[in-house]
Amino acid sequence: MKIAVIGAGKMGVWFAKFFQREGYSVVVADRKRDKLEKLRSELGVEVADFAEAAGNADQVLICVSISAFEEVAKKISPVIHEGQVVMDICSVKEYPVKVMHEHFPCAIVLGTHPVFGPGSSSIENKTFVLTPTNRQEEAFATDFKKWLEARKARVFIMSPRKHDELMSVVLGLPHFLGLVACDMLLEQAAYSETKQVAGTTYRLLFTLAEVAALETPELFASLQLNLPDLELLENAFIEKACEWLKLIKQKDREAISRRMEQLKAKLRQKGVDYERTYELMYKMLEAAEN
Repeated sequence: MKIAVIGAGKMGVWFAKFFQREGYSVVVADRKRDKLEKLRSELGVEVADFAEAAGNADQVLICVSISAFEEVAKKISPVIHEGQVVMDICSVKEYPVKVMHEHFPCAIVLGTHPVFGPGSSSIENKTFVLTPTNRQEEAFATDFKKWLEARKARVFIMSPRKHDELMSVVLGLPHFLGLVACDMLLEQAAYSETKQVAGTTYRLLFTLAEVAALETPELFASLQLNLPDLELLENAFIEKACEWLKLIKQKDREAISRRMEQLKAKLRQKGVDYERTYELMYKMLEAAEN
């Protein structure tokens, strides 16, 4: 089977290597010819233009930014044939799935979201979300889920809308918090010194802050501008921050304690395990620092 990887960014290259290791024939397309020649030399993969790669492949994986997505879809649309599988890896799902249905009416379309970055060494214990919208896509998603799970990935199937609603909380809000925290922390003259004496809580904060700020602006913009109700979530966070700040300004020790106890009670109701949470926290810090 031949798989066309459309887009030779970091994740596109990651998937080209991944499918190559799995024993598939891989062809990579990108608008930058020098990048393709480098990949041909380094990986030994076939390279081609968008239409040639997509037209001669059994399955197509679109790995381009959401801002370029429809333009690329239009370029390969004329060569997509009956029964061909076309997938994408955008972090937002409603928009690209809509575009694929519009431009590839004869194909089996499947929105996918690999919820990890190009630094991952494998898909083991990594999360994939698949977003089929009809029975044919559901049947393919079920088979693809089994294939991914055989390689020890964690796979979830849901609608594109449900995916985007969850990602507003899972990705959009953390990126927003991290970027705002980084913007504020870097204005502190002693930022480097604070990192040297940091305890666990601050290490978690500056790790989130730096990771968010070092992310590609395209990803941040695509999340912030496309995920549903994200602005409402971020406004709710700001309102909560103001409520806590008011208690602190009032030096209301009892009110702060009561509010913290209320949060702990709610967490216990959600089944949160105190010891397990700390264990996960230290593991994440170790992974980030290594």
